[in-house]
Order: sequence, then C-alpha cells, then structure tokens
Amino acid sequence: MFCFLFLAANAQNKHRKFKVIAFYTGKNDQAHISFVHEANKWFPRMAEERNFTYDSTNNWDNLNASFLSKYQVVIFLDTRPDKPAERQAFENYMKHGGAWMGFHFSAFALTPSDFPQNWDWYHNEFLGSGSYGSNTWRPTSAVLRVEDKKHPTTKNLPDTFNSAPNEWYKWTNDLTKNPNIKILLSIDSSSFPLGTGPKPYEIWHSGYYPVAWTNKNYKMVYMNMGHNDIDYEHTPHNKDLSFTFDNEVQNKLVLNSLIWLGSK
Repeated sequence: MFCFLFLAANAQNKHRKFKVIAFYTGKNDQAHISFVHEANKWFPRMAEERNFTYDSTNNWDNLNASFLSKYQVVIFLDTRPDKPAERQAFENYMKHGGAWMGFHFSAFALTPSDFPQNWDWYHNEFLGSGSYGSNTWRPTSAVLRVEDKKHPTTKNLPDTFNSAPNEWYKWTNDLTKNPNIKILLSIDSSSFPLGTGPKPYEIWHSGYYPVAWTNKNYKMVYMNMGHNDIDYEHTPHNKDLSFTFDNEVQNKLVLNSLIWLGSK
C-alpha cells in the first residue's frame, strides 16, 4: 500500500502545471511577518486547488542557477536578496525567461536604511519604481481601479473593488512615464482621504498611485499588497487585525497573476 501511495503521489506531482518557489525573511515588522505566515498557508491551499506546486524558503542562498532551474515562478514575499551572487542569479533567471511575483516590502528601498537602494537593475529597470517615497498610515482598505481590463492578470475583475487593509507606498519614479511599465491597478480617487494618521503626511488627499504593474520586458507582476493591520497599541502580542487574503476579488488578482506567470 505504501509503495502504491508513493507512486501515486509522484505521478500526481509530475502532472502539476508549474512549480513556484517563494523566498521570505520574516524578521522585520510584525505586519510583514503576519503576511508571510498567512501567505505560506494560503498558497499551498491554492496549489492543491489549482494543480501547481508551491515551496517556500527563508534561505536566500538558494537563489542560485541550479536551485532556480527547478521552478517556473519565483515569489518574493517580503524582502529581496542582498548578496551580489544571489542578485546576479535572479537577474539571469529573469533575463532567460523566468517569472516573478513580488509583494509590498519586496520593492522597498530607502537610503539610508537597512534596505538601501543599492541594486539599480532591480529597482530602476526591473521594477521601475526607484526608491520608497512615502506611505499611508495606518493600514486601511482602498478602492482600487483596474487600469488594464485586457491583461490576463485582471481577467474577470470589476472596474473597481475594495482591497484588504494595507499600508500603501508612493515611489520616487513616475511609472506613468516609463514605456516599459504597464500599470494594472491604481488607487481610485474615491479612496481619498486615504489613511488615518496621526501624522498629517500619512494621509493622502489626492494624486495618482499605482499599486500593481508589470514590466513588458519581463514576465513579472508586482503588487503593493502585503501589510496586514496590527494592533501595536493595545496588546503585548501584536494581534492581527486584518489579513491580506481575506478578500476574494484581490485573491482573484493574485491567482490570475500566478497562473499567467506559470503558463508557458
């Protein structure tokens, strides 16, 4: 019986549509840690439902050519690689047909900080966003507008929808002026004012803010979602107040994107 089950499992794995590897750090900011834990529970469930393979690792040394050759899609859940060899391996992977999905903090770069902008290809060419400019606070839902209804990632999405609560980022580069960037979602003007403060500059009252986009030269999708709301003030254990994957429409965007990235 054991032999039969083992062979059946192997046969099933061989017929999986594609393989996904998610890299994460999970050490900075309880909101990011909460999202990583949530993602590493949600994606395996989706993998069973949609017939793909999902693995995850916090060992960034696995970002090398041999390891990456086993996977069709790479996900950065919260950070990005720091070592030159890891960065070069990822760049080579993407330039030779690899696919990538990044969430929220994976695009963060601020000099000076623990995550400086010291990887020009990634932040300026690949993502196109440059450095972090500012953010809303505290994490709140936004009305998101679909900018490209014809792209596979936005299939069957409504024109606008309410997101899960999130901390929203502004970037130093204007993505609308980059011909290689296709903006998929932006914050709809009905969201304003966005954020609750208490600092006035943490509340946005106007402007154009892309929150999901792709680069036409690569098979990639970045989405700014990935920061759960946390009760920092009232509990000693930083209780979760929201979850990114508690939003069906937003989940459809993630799955659409993943299936598009995993397709040949």
